[in-house]
Amino acid sequence: MINGENYKRRRKETFSDDEDSCSTDNEPKKKDLNGIITSLLLLEEQEKRDHEEQNEASNEEKSILESNHKRKTRTMLEFYTNLQDYYSEIDETDRVKRKKSRTMAASVAVAAVSQTENQSPNQQNKQSGSGQQRRLWVKDRSKAWWDDCNRPDYPEEEFKKAFRMSKSTFELICEELNSVIAKEDTTLRNAIPVKQRVAVCIWRLATGEPLRLVSKRFGLGISTCHKLVLEVCSAIRSVLMPKYLHWPEEDSLRKIKEEFEGISGIPNVVGSMYTTHIPIIAPKISVAAYFNKRHTERNQKTSYSITVQGVVDPRGVFTDVCIGWPGSMTDDQVLEKSALYQRANGGLLKGVWIVGSSGYPLMDWVLVPYTQQHLTWTQHAFNEKIGEIQKVAKEAFGRLKGRWCCLQKRTEVKLQDLPVVLGACCVLHNICEMMDEGIDPDLKFELADDEMVPEVALKSVSSMKARDAIAHNLLHHGLAGTAFL
Repeated sequence: MINGENYKRRRKETFSDDEDSCSTDNEPKKKDLNGIITSLLLLEEQEKRDHEEQNEASNEEKSILESNHKRKTRTMLEFYTNLQDYYSEIDETDRVKRKKSRTMAASVAVAAVSQTENQSPNQQNKQSGSGQQRRLWVKDRSKAWWDDCNRPDYPEEEFKKAFRMSKSTFELICEELNSVIAKEDTTLRNAIPVKQRVAVCIWRLATGEPLRLVSKRFGLGISTCHKLVLEVCSAIRSVLMPKYLHWPEEDSLRKIKEEFEGISGIPNVVGSMYTTHIPIIAPKISVAAYFNKRHTERNQKTSYSITVQGVVDPRGVFTDVCIGWPGSMTDDQVLEKSALYQRANGGLLKGVWIVGSSGYPLMDWVLVPYTQQHLTWTQHAFNEKIGEIQKVAKEAFGRLKGRWCCLQKRTEVKLQDLPVVLGACCVLHNICEMMDEGIDPDLKFELADDEMVPEVALKSVSSMKARDAIAHNLLHHGLAGTAFL
């Protein structure tokens, strides 16, 4: 009995010793596990703090970008508001001056008529016998050059050299504008004929010569020539532009797509787009907006300009133009301001392409070349075909500036009147192209407009995939260019 109790006692002691050893072994494991959990909690807490800091930084950067964008937009709106106010003041000043001059002219005419009525009959008979009395306000000027050009037997080549078009095209323009620009004779002077009015405008645009030389050529006053140029340009823009410069109808678009596809192998192309700069005299206000940094750096001479963005068909005829934005704006900024961009956002250009240079962003309706480094053969071949379509627009603008030399140098036209003159040049260009009026090789003009990479080169991921598909299709069907090899 005593032995049994001793055995039980020894068993209990052994069991308690085992428990003590197990608890001693588990303590380090528990400590290690607690350390791991603590580390994980600390890492998770650190990750949360990092994520919050990143969100704060991104929100702060976003707010800065939004404030900068709002500030730029507000500055641009203020600029155009001030510009409009300035032009309104100029127009009001000109109106007052014209009113004063008319009042003075009327008073002088009344005085002259009263003086004539007060003369004795003998004096009037003497004057009538010695010859016709010179009319008031008419200065004798030689019109020999224009009278010579207006002769039916005047050589066609000489006429085209002076006016950049044949006599038949010139007659067509005169007929179209006759009802708008024709004037009636008055008691003080005979009205200037419609042909001479149109000729003054076209010769001025074609040569870019100063108004004093235009005055000598046509036997008219300098102010009269300036007025005629603006009147005819305004008539061309209001009467002829809706007829000769407009977005094509569906049937015409189908032909344009076929012609562009024949040129490049790229389907659904409805136009080739380009933006050029027209030099101007430094404006009196908002000089920085019109400052052309690229032309200034290239020519080593301070340059100011306004922009002309145009879309042409395969013949080089303009189908859309956007005129008058300041020269400091890039091509993609001009595009965003254009009516074409608004129409495209409205769905007008869904499923079609307008090809532009690398200065435009890639969008659902604007197709541009690849610009990244280390291009593949497929991308090189695609760029070559895109270049053939771009060439159409660039050559069209070259002919535009070659025909109308007033676009090559700074003009005397006021900044607020310049869009009307430039619009008239584009319409006259279209008429010449439609009438197959060739251009003298000596008049060809080499464009020098620097392309700038847009701030956002890609505005649509789907358009990137579509461009890749077009590039692969060209290569696999043997339509891609090989000049890069």
